Amino acid sequence: MRQEEKIFFLSDYPAKAFVLFWHSNCKATYLNIYIFADMKRISNLNELSLTLQSNENVWLLLYKKGSEQSDCAFENFKKTDVQPEKNVLCFADVNEVRDIHPEFKITSVPSLLHFENGTLKNVVKGCHQSEQFKMILEKAAFVAGKDGGKKTQKSVTVYTTPTCSWCTTIKRHLEENNIRYREVNVAADQKAAEAMVRKSGQQGVPQTEINGQIVVGFDKTKINSLLGIN
Repeated sequence: MRQEEKIFFLSDYPAKAFVLFWHSNCKATYLNIYIFADMKRISNLNELSLTLQSNENVWLLLYKKGSEQSDCAFENFKKTDVQPEKNVLCFADVNEVRDIHPEFKITSVPSLLHFENGTLKNVVKGCHQSEQFKMILEKAAFVAGKDGGKKTQKSVTVYTTPTCSWCTTIKRHLEENNIRYREVNVAADQKAAEAMVRKSGQQGVPQTEINGQIVVGFDKTKINSLLGIN
């Protein structure tokens, strides 16, 4: 038996992914169609603002078509199986849409932005599997329901460099736990690097500042304790 998979856009549904599986044997060919996330293409900041005004939970994937990581995120995000009545999934290609990422201080893509009642609540960076994207969406809904949308997150800043593998690890850990953070590349910002050293007395990265408290390295236990991650 042979199985093949194709993902494509139908002209009547420009932002809906259809996954077709067909199985062939000597007697017949079987075709199954699965419809996943219904995604909305965002063309500019004004269109995003209108979408935020009319929907409680909006997820916007900012990506750069042609980039390996961005294409990976886009392909997996559009296969995310979610409840459409609770989430609006959107995407914008920064090659074409240039007024959204500076508005929300997004300096790298792919980045998944979560808006709740018009307010940016979290930013998840990088490419994830569709199952991971689904978990991120479901966890956000659980936290909002549990806390009534009133939970205030602590201020989190991660000091990094592009070649630091542990920096990538800590960022992924924060993203998987739905923690919004600000990333500072100290290799490109000398003043930020000097400020980091003054605060911690250490030059190495990663360093994470949580409500003014510095954690040097990827100290998972301490980070979890400060952020209330179970």
